[in-house]
Amino acid sequence: MRLREVPPSAWIGLFGLALALFAATSGPLVAPFGETEVVGDVWAPPGGAFLLGTDNLGRDLLSRLIYGARTTIFVALAATLLSFTLGMVLSFIAAVTGGFLDQLLSRVNDLMMAIPTLIFALVVLAVLPQNLWILILVMAVLDSTRVFRLGRAVALDVAVMDFVEAARLRGEGTGWIIFREILPNTLAPLLAEFGLRFVFAILFLSTLSFLGLGIQPPAADWGGMVKDNKDGILFGISAALVPGAAIATLAICVNLIVDWLLKRAASLRGGRGDG
Repeated sequence: MRLREVPPSAWIGLFGLALALFAATSGPLVAPFGETEVVGDVWAPPGGAFLLGTDNLGRDLLSRLIYGARTTIFVALAATLLSFTLGMVLSFIAAVTGGFLDQLLSRVNDLMMAIPTLIFALVVLAVLPQNLWILILVMAVLDSTRVFRLGRAVALDVAVMDFVEAARLRGEGTGWIIFREILPNTLAPLLAEFGLRFVFAILFLSTLSFLGLGIQPPAADWGGMVKDNKDGILFGISAALVPGAAIATLAICVNLIVDWLLKRAASLRGGRGDG
């Protein structure tokens, strides 16, 4: 792949994602103030030492936004990685083995998907202790049902191919068939789905934090920042719009990258087919 073949939209997405990752990994080094440090008046306007103004407690919005990137991206990425690991392994096992195990896993997955995700998460998180890893686990388990559905669908398409049947006739085990035969041939749709699920994880985490069951204060995350400053909108104060814009921008950037990867994978498949 040559750099000039990358479309401008993908460059925009890559730049935005790189900026967010830089803020997430270098927060304490680049943030002007501390994460919980009160440095000015309540809802001070942008300008001077406060590039984006201050929040409802007088904390610097830019600093909170940078620290919030670390929390938001870490939790969303950890939940997405865990959900993909769980969903892909179970879906590939179901597709390869078939029979009773496939039906059992599929029906349990259907049952989980029948429960509204947000309501299920609110009930579980309200009962369990407020812990970061519990939050990640709940998000991952709920999201793994969507991964299972897609993984099983693409794995079933590949599982009937001749090279998979040849591997079975050679006596290869389930692990070999999953990781050496099916997984390499399903990476394109799964990578695209990973990007989309990462975006949904960010939005879901922000929703939980806005409702008070996500990241707990005084830790900064973008959804919690919207909740903290939402009352300022009534007075024409834009403090709640800053983290909201960050959430929307990151989601758009990831989607731009996913669209580019999907188009590139489609063109590569088309090129092989034409040959």
